[in-house]
Amino acid sequence: MKKLTLFAAVLMVSLFSINHAKAQVNLSINIGAQPVWGPTGYNHVDYYYFPDIEAYYYVPTGQYIYLNGRNWVSTSTLPAKYRNFDVYNAYKVVINEPKPYLRNSVYVARYSKFKNYGGRQTIIRDSRDSKYYVVKGHPNYNKNKTVVINNNNRPSRTQGSVVRVNQNSRVAQGNGRGNEKNSNNNRPERNGGQKGNGRR
Repeated sequence: MKKLTLFAAVLMVSLFSINHAKAQVNLSINIGAQPVWGPTGYNHVDYYYFPDIEAYYYVPTGQYIYLNGRNWVSTSTLPAKYRNFDVYNAYKVVINEPKPYLRNSVYVARYSKFKNYGGRQTIIRDSRDSKYYVVKGHPNYNKNKTVVINNNNRPSRTQGSVVRVNQNSRVAQGNGRGNEKNSNNNRPERNGGQKGNGRR
């Protein structure tokens, strides 16, 4: 009985850890939330850091975080002083840690060499990789897009119906004369004889 209880406990812990790991993997991919100006190659992004203006962009909320005096401010748009800043051509650094702006001096020191380094990253908007088609604003974005996998050449729900015609059935010609028999020179006639055997 002790062995059975121990086995059940081990099994429960194993199943919980597997499900927890699956949940972590599912939560970690956020391609659809990334902006079209984000660099390609990342399945998950929490923050982008802009070395040119020493500011951040938080992907989950879609807000910019920048220093205003001594305080970090979070807004949906950059302030007027950055109106000439081009997020598409600016260099972006992906940072996946909580509140990186609280360690801003570390990132300034580490990435200052990338100031004025823009235009050297492929961005999501310009990617032809189908995994980015879920990003709103991508040229191939379609919110109703579904991936259809055709199996064994069977028609999918998005394709038209396929009509198979039995070779011995009558086929409508569409000329108003009624139906004519569909012939096939390689098949035996209904009376059992082969065509070309001398019978007419």
